[in-house]
Amino acid sequence: MKKEWKNKKLFVFDLDKTLAESKQPMDDEMADLLRLFLQSVKIAVISGGSFAQYDRQFVPKLSEGNLDNLFLFPTCGSSFYRQENGEWRNVYTETLLDNEKKDIFAAFDSMFLDVGFSIPEVVYGELVEDRGAQVTFSAFGATAPLSVKGGWDPDRKKRLKMIEVLKKYLPELEIRTGGTSSIDVTRKGIDKAYGIAQMEKHIGISRKDMAFVGDDFEEGGNDHPIISTGVEYVHVKNPSQTKELLKSLMGL
Repeated sequence: MKKEWKNKKLFVFDLDKTLAESKQPMDDEMADLLRLFLQSVKIAVISGGSFAQYDRQFVPKLSEGNLDNLFLFPTCGSSFYRQENGEWRNVYTETLLDNEKKDIFAAFDSMFLDVGFSIPEVVYGELVEDRGAQVTFSAFGATAPLSVKGGWDPDRKKRLKMIEVLKKYLPELEIRTGGTSSIDVTRKGIDKAYGIAQMEKHIGISRKDMAFVGDDFEEGGNDHPIISTGVEYVHVKNPSQTKELLKSLMGL
């Protein structure tokens, strides 16, 4: 962590495996640290999850914090929510058209056949989920526990093979790995780099005054686009390392 990070005006965080375990509620210690940080610093959270997931996993734990300093960019920045008069207001959403969604669902069906993917006997929630601005495949379903999905594709090789096939069916769309066992599909050009540009536009803070914290910067990872933005970033392996970073920034 660079000393000059203490002068950054906006800290941008990934969610899963950065602020919380995959699809799990953020723990109390992280919530306490973020509430303290929000007293004087602006925070943006960007991930592949939907706003509904944020509302389950992250937002309730911060209800007593300075939410005017909190900015939410679900589905890899394809939508943006901010607080106004005590309510979350949607500023924009790059919603996929019905025909685009139809093509995406059909492409997943074809890809499953091409790569020999067998749908698990037990699926937790939706296997392919319409998140409005994004369609997400989760190998064991959108709400699968980490104990079920954690060992399925730790090196992303299975999903990268799937993505190569999907690109043949969906050449005009953006396709990337997400979370522990997911593949996210959005419109072309919508990724976390797009989200950074939207933060500059809507929050009014230059990227040189931002810092990003995430866990997945490898090629094909959903944090990888951040590298091209020039925003300074740090790679954490888990929420525990994020907690240490926050403590360091606040001198705790």
